[in-house]
Amino acid sequence: MNRYPLWKYIIIAIALVLGFVYTLPNFFGESPAVQVSSAKVTIKVDENTKGRVEEALKSAGITHDGIQLDFNGVKTRLKDTDTQLKAKDILEKAFNPDAKDPQYVVALNLLTASPQWLTSLNALPMYLGLDLRGGVHFLLQVDMKGALTKKLDSTSADLRTVMRDKNLRHGGVSREGDRLVVNFRDAETRDKARNAIADNQPDLLITDQGEGTELKLVATLKPQAQLKIGEFALKQNITTLHNRINELGVAEPVIQQQGADRIVVQLPGVQDTAKAKDILGRTATLEIRMVDDSPGVLEAAMAGNVPFGTEVYTERGGRPLLVKKQVVLTGDRLTDAQPGFDTQTNEAAVHLTLDSAGARIFKDVTRDNVGKRMAILLIEKGKGEVVTAPVIRSEIGGGRVQISGRMSTMEANDTALLLRAGSLAAPMDIIEERTIGPSLGAENIQKGFQSTMWGFVAIAVFMIIYYQVFGLVSVFALASNLLLLIALLSLLQATLTLPGIAAIALTLGMAIDANVLINERIREELRNGMPPQGAISEGYERAFGTILDSNITTLIAGLALLIFGSGPIRGFAVVHCLGILTSIFSSVVVSRGLVNLIYGRQKKLTKVAIGQIWKPGTVATTESTAGPRVNGKK
Repeated sequence: MNRYPLWKYIIIAIALVLGFVYTLPNFFGESPAVQVSSAKVTIKVDENTKGRVEEALKSAGITHDGIQLDFNGVKTRLKDTDTQLKAKDILEKAFNPDAKDPQYVVALNLLTASPQWLTSLNALPMYLGLDLRGGVHFLLQVDMKGALTKKLDSTSADLRTVMRDKNLRHGGVSREGDRLVVNFRDAETRDKARNAIADNQPDLLITDQGEGTELKLVATLKPQAQLKIGEFALKQNITTLHNRINELGVAEPVIQQQGADRIVVQLPGVQDTAKAKDILGRTATLEIRMVDDSPGVLEAAMAGNVPFGTEVYTERGGRPLLVKKQVVLTGDRLTDAQPGFDTQTNEAAVHLTLDSAGARIFKDVTRDNVGKRMAILLIEKGKGEVVTAPVIRSEIGGGRVQISGRMSTMEANDTALLLRAGSLAAPMDIIEERTIGPSLGAENIQKGFQSTMWGFVAIAVFMIIYYQVFGLVSVFALASNLLLLIALLSLLQATLTLPGIAAIALTLGMAIDANVLINERIREELRNGMPPQGAISEGYERAFGTILDSNITTLIAGLALLIFGSGPIRGFAVVHCLGILTSIFSSVVVSRGLVNLIYGRQKKLTKVAIGQIWKPGTVATTESTAGPRVNGKK
């Protein structure tokens, strides 16, 4: 009646062992580290970079606890913070001899101190939020006027293209504040131009102005278009910030929109706030220009005689390149960039998608420059880097562009990422900055740990005194619930915050409530005269429905917080929902398995230790005995 089959005990044992293994990394803490990552698109961090880091530290006599290479860069684990600062200075000098033109990002970081065998099992500690780990908080203001100005500048180029395609003579296109002005000499041409612009630029509101031979078309962006541009600028900036923060190696950054034109950035564990501000404050733009491959011009430029209207850049691999200053296209015209393969040569390639205006410009440029090279540059802090410089093989129309040749699959992925989100859609300013020290985070962790521990101890003492052996079983189930909950949070790499610790404390109370229901139900069956084995079975079976109903209703509330909440509320909801699932398993399955081990194999069980049972007309006993009772007598 009260025996589990072997496979159920095996499942319980496996769950508890896995829970222990995946909870363990949270007790090893973190080690100070220094991370080296690329600051330029033409420089890759690879095994050679790792060797340079090791050699630089060895020459300086700095010992380390391991060097690892991952997608964020080369990370060196060190013994203490003093050694960490020394190592950062050494690596900064070794990798960035010219401080004004840094080639690499050398930043302070924190790495888990878990043993290698745990890391190989993907057993990693939970991410800690800003309030527990310390770090920096930024509030960024997006310059919406700058985004609109950028859009108007690109639209003015589109209007010139429309005028040229329709053979409409005009007196120039200029931007005056937040409007575009097109000058004409006669009304007929102006009317034709108005219709052409309306067909090609539906986002513009066009009005007529001027008299005589000084006729004008004044175009402004519609309110709906302005809102759309603002939303796009926010989304693109958030995507770009995600990519940039990867350079800092932040495990779980918080980057989210606040209001109509602000972005909140939280970087837990970041110690180098100056480096974080430098990376976040970058304002990069994407440009497409033609390469000047005329005979002898590159040699003359390298000798110091740079031809007028050109600039010297460095191509991937370190080769010099002479690029014309005239910008053919900007990143605003690029709607998508995906890695892929050339269908003819099966080489790695990048597939670009341009908007309608960009497609027209690109078609004209490629038709006139077949066989020549086109450079794609990322301009940052006034300095440009050539992402790639492919050869134009034929006229390209339709807005679908393929870049291929001398490119590995990894380089194609990197190039697509840079082209897709390499620049900010609008400038941003840091209007608020807060730094939370590691000591404050450690104090919050200590307080949260102590509150959970003392809450657990108080519950354990009460349960053991009140329910005796069954109380001890309940405490074991509660401990297994806590173990499984922390293991799940670690396995899912969830972020634990102060509200999350509150949710853990709440989960303990809810989990023990299920065991109280079971124990009281067993007591009730014993009072009704049922034998102990039957009372245990009926107690668990009948209490399960009540436990399930109460937990489902609470889970619904938790899911509502998860769906509609944000920030700390979501952190609370995640821990709360996972805690409900683990509490059902621990309070019903684990505790039942332990009770079956203690009492299930006793065929003639006459009494169970479940505390005092009060029964009308009887004297309270410390142990319940089997057999029916009538008027207080056996």
